[in-house]
Amino acid sequence: MRLNRTDRILQTLALTVLLAGVFLASDAALAQNPYSILTRWTIGGEGGWDYLTSDPAGHRLYVTHGPRVEVLDSDTGKVVGSITGLKGTHGVALDDEGKYGYISDGGANVVVVFDRTSLEKLASIPAGTNPDGIVFEPVTKTVWAFNGRSSNATVIDTAARKVVATIPLDGKPEFPVADGTGTVFANIETKNEIVRFDAAAKKITATWPVDNCDSPSGLALDREGYRLFAVCDGGKMAVLDATSGKTIANPAIGDGPDAARYDGTRKLAFSSNGGGTLTIIDAGKPGYPVLQTLATQRGARTMTLDTTTGRLFLATATFGDRPAPTADNPHPRPAIVPGSFTVLVVGQK
Repeated sequence: MRLNRTDRILQTLALTVLLAGVFLASDAALAQNPYSILTRWTIGGEGGWDYLTSDPAGHRLYVTHGPRVEVLDSDTGKVVGSITGLKGTHGVALDDEGKYGYISDGGANVVVVFDRTSLEKLASIPAGTNPDGIVFEPVTKTVWAFNGRSSNATVIDTAARKVVATIPLDGKPEFPVADGTGTVFANIETKNEIVRFDAAAKKITATWPVDNCDSPSGLALDREGYRLFAVCDGGKMAVLDATSGKTIANPAIGDGPDAARYDGTRKLAFSSNGGGTLTIIDAGKPGYPVLQTLATQRGARTMTLDTTTGRLFLATATFGDRPAPTADNPHPRPAIVPGSFTVLVVGQK
């Protein structure tokens, strides 16, 4: 049956009212039940840190911490073990069978394979210089390590545990994501770009400039809506169409971001900011408005998401005085107070 003009107008109005109600309900739910710091888990020890990785199925949280990876029970915060004897850890990638993990040990220029049950180290695979961001690609069963100082990507066959490709890049790479269907994306921090890779062909298929984005670092992907979320210096996030590479929004975030995450269940994007805030963005609305800015703690600029519970984990510590600048180190980092390394657990009560 063909609708007449009046019926079509009424139908459109009804749909508009329905969608508005959904958006208002979402906003109201967050207003009544905002995100907050639920608890803090003090791990202690010394040294810096980088990325965290959540394993929702295994109820584990992997936290890189200088020359070791701390492994926590993600429900209680109890340290269940650690992987030691490393040089300078950056990230942890997990396979899709629950068997193995892969650590980018930037200090040793290797990727370390470990058993996720015993936490035993099984292999050490040479990478480029300072492997940093790392991701497991499930279609090709490969691990991609992005090397910050040699500006290339090392592709590892996980069955053979050997390097099968080294892909040159035109700048310093940061964080990668995989879409689950054979495509890998990564930020190029020094070029304000995102590159797209065909995992099977092991080659770059697109290079996209990121508008209104300086030094993109953290990266997240909405697989259903096929949107990329890159966090940038200058208080901006860049939202890109992951098919065309077009930048479609630049919502405001906090200072000093280093990680982005996307919650597909709640349609929220997150930016963890070293200045001491967590920005929460409504990814289900046009314009990607900011729903909440949560005060966290100075230095809490890396995070991960438990996709089952919706909780986020952020790492930081207490800082002491900043050393005096020298010719060799004109911008020294402040000292970390020994024993203060902490994971913040963020969620809705």
